[in-house]
Amino acid sequence: MLIIGCTNEASVSTEHWGELNGEPVWHYTITNPNGASMKVTNYGGIITSVNVPDKNGKLEDVVLGFDNLKQYQDPNPCFGATIGRFANRIKQGTFVIDSITYNLDTNDGKHCIHGANEFNTVVWESEIVREASGVGVRLHYLSVDGTKGFPGNLDAIVTYLFSPENEVIVRFEATTDKATHVSMTQHSYFNLNGVKSPVYDHLIRIDASRYTEIDDEVVPTGVLAPVENTDWDLTSLTRIGDNIHKLNNNGYHFCYVFDKEPGAFKKVIEVYEPESGRTLEVSTTQPSVQFYSGNTIDNQLKGKQGIQYRPHMAFCLETQHLPDSPNKPQFPSTLLKPGEKYMEQVVYKFGVKQ
Repeated sequence: MLIIGCTNEASVSTEHWGELNGEPVWHYTITNPNGASMKVTNYGGIITSVNVPDKNGKLEDVVLGFDNLKQYQDPNPCFGATIGRFANRIKQGTFVIDSITYNLDTNDGKHCIHGANEFNTVVWESEIVREASGVGVRLHYLSVDGTKGFPGNLDAIVTYLFSPENEVIVRFEATTDKATHVSMTQHSYFNLNGVKSPVYDHLIRIDASRYTEIDDEVVPTGVLAPVENTDWDLTSLTRIGDNIHKLNNNGYHFCYVFDKEPGAFKKVIEVYEPESGRTLEVSTTQPSVQFYSGNTIDNQLKGKQGIQYRPHMAFCLETQHLPDSPNKPQFPSTLLKPGEKYMEQVVYKFGVKQ
């Protein structure tokens, strides 16, 4: 194991985790000056753990995942992964650009979800980076023209940093040589009580007065509907367990559209877990978030340290563009053209409340 230090006393350790198709898979541990840490692998751009303190200073892992590479290669619900080219659903796995119809791989019935699982199943080029805001890993991947049916050679970069303030900073960048659609996200599953019990006692607020109305297949209808007077209104701090069992799809599975200016970087989500005292604040440039309460986590799935996972064991906060935007001209555009640069950022800031 190679240990690399830097001037602010943060450190990065690198472990050879295995190989895939002859390419080395690395597992990086980024530790900040306070002793908190984040682990990332270049397989799938996956965050494998985030160890942060509770109100008593005890460090615990607050994300779901596995102990080894093989488990991440087996079917799983995208624990911790980088998702692309396009997060969430594209209806019928098809869209039209400049009168050309593109047919994508479908992996959610007749729909395409999460770019047909491309970015989260490949080995990314990786390098350690040090910036003023933190230390971490920069990942690079070229998605060639036609992969999973998407047009254009998409050159993607994702940077993961861990700050002295216990912030997980994620930056997405991409360029293309042919018009294409891009919407990337981070797919960590969070449980602020250290994954001891389901997330029912977590309190959450999302700064969003509208959501993308969905059909029976969780595909947007195209209507941005108000959350007011619904069981999924999270505009004020709400205990997740209060309404979760009233909802279709066994819990929260909604794309909330933030009340902010397009492209503005703003704090839009806060979460509080009373027993541990841990808090999570999410700030992003992206226009929406898919809040998913782990409704279909497999009861047979064993995670890190042999923990038995089950539904509602964690939640996702997948900041992204609106699902099915390529087929919904009334939604903010996800079209990326040659000469343009896709740039988005999300910051997950962990803290404590006494």
